[in-house]
Amino acid sequence: MAAIQRHTPNVLLIYPEIPDTFWSFKHALKFVGKKVSLPPLGLATIAAMLPKDWNLRLVDLNIRGLSMEDLGWADYAFISAMTVQRESSKKVISKCLEAGLKIVAGGPLFTVEHEHFPGVDHFVLNEAELTLPDFLKDLDQGRARRIYSTDKYTDMGQTPIPRWDLLELKHYATMSLQYSRGCPFNCDFCNITTLLGRTPRNKTASQIITELDSLYVQGWRGGIFFVDDNLIGNKRRLKTELLPALIRWRKDKKGVPFGTEASINLADDEELLAMMADAGFDTVFIGLETPNEASLAECGKGQNIHRDLIRDVKRIQGYGIQVQGGFIVGFDSDDTGIFTSIVEFIQKSGIATAMVGLLQAPPGTRLYSRLKQTGRLQEYFSGDNVDGTTNILPVMNLDSLQNGYREILKNIYSPEAYYQRVKTFLREYHLPNNKSLLRTRPTSESLMALIRSIIRLGILGKERFHYWKLFFWTLFKRPRAIPLAVTLAIYGYHFRRVCELRVL
Repeated sequence: MAAIQRHTPNVLLIYPEIPDTFWSFKHALKFVGKKVSLPPLGLATIAAMLPKDWNLRLVDLNIRGLSMEDLGWADYAFISAMTVQRESSKKVISKCLEAGLKIVAGGPLFTVEHEHFPGVDHFVLNEAELTLPDFLKDLDQGRARRIYSTDKYTDMGQTPIPRWDLLELKHYATMSLQYSRGCPFNCDFCNITTLLGRTPRNKTASQIITELDSLYVQGWRGGIFFVDDNLIGNKRRLKTELLPALIRWRKDKKGVPFGTEASINLADDEELLAMMADAGFDTVFIGLETPNEASLAECGKGQNIHRDLIRDVKRIQGYGIQVQGGFIVGFDSDDTGIFTSIVEFIQKSGIATAMVGLLQAPPGTRLYSRLKQTGRLQEYFSGDNVDGTTNILPVMNLDSLQNGYREILKNIYSPEAYYQRVKTFLREYHLPNNKSLLRTRPTSESLMALIRSIIRLGILGKERFHYWKLFFWTLFKRPRAIPLAVTLAIYGYHFRRVCELRVL
């Protein structure tokens, strides 16, 4: 008998569209001719775990739409999404069903609320390193189940190098890597510990260097964001393994600045700050949340209590690491004075990139459980921190909370306040001494951004007086910071556009 010929499957890896938020940087990206801030790292990693003989095509809907040719070519659609991509995911699933594709879904959105997606054939949930192999084995034997899940956590030493070759690199402003999963803290509004645990699990330094080399060989010289929810969750391994390896890697490299996320206790370790700066980290996002210590205690954010948060921010920025700050209003302990307090805090801190959202309770968090027991939850959770909604019935009057939130955004992103804050930041910021991060000549992208900023902000924009005031102050006082000043001016334009279009 002749051997049975099996059809090699054609697989579409689909990343749904992300709505216009602070984090999308959509309006800023136009200045440098990019379409997306960050790539779908999860899908690129999943692709590396699929059988080598499968035919793969990755479609990031933030770059282009699904074509009829895509749908006609494919046998399967693998979809990964976050909660904020819920509506786009529903549209994608509908298109794939119409085309007769088998649909496989995973990622945070589906892990938390897979029961709301009846059109999906198979759910591969939690950490794919553990659940995907069982699905692939069962699929090969023609007996794949609908749901694959686990309560265990993977050994990240087994995570493969993402399939960068499937990404249209030229359309991304920044690449992303992941060194660790999990966070030692347990803030009650955060679902990271629910999904990934409280014990940080790390890749080896050699894994990260191999991933960096694979990007560098492909010509990547732009920024790389370590998407760890708390890079310093295991400080010992970071200081003894990863950072020394990154410092060695950078010695013969040009460009490639790093960014990441960390907790505010980063400010307590000056040796760590110096090492991170030497390794090329120039940006860190920190969840500062609120200057109200009662609210910090309420949400279990003990690491932010009994410290001078503004002093800590300035200490980090003094090492050449720009702080981007996350803030939340709507805690039970907040009264109407919180709106003024947050504006004053942000202005004094010099945090240019200040992201403020209403408190929400993601399913699976301690906050969600606590409020559900007391009947203070609404069904719909958007996962979008700039749409002015919350799934919580707040102690404060809801109209007062939403109006106060809008006033915060009007204040901190008004041209006068924003440019004043950028100037405060540049005055105190210690520019990196790391020669590998300093460009000897402007790139075509940086020149494009400068020209477009002059036209859109300096000539046509309502902020043109503030733009030129900052430009010439920087030119005479901090000339090496001109590229950063222009970048932050462009960010301010993005934040104002998001507020105008979505909140105010």
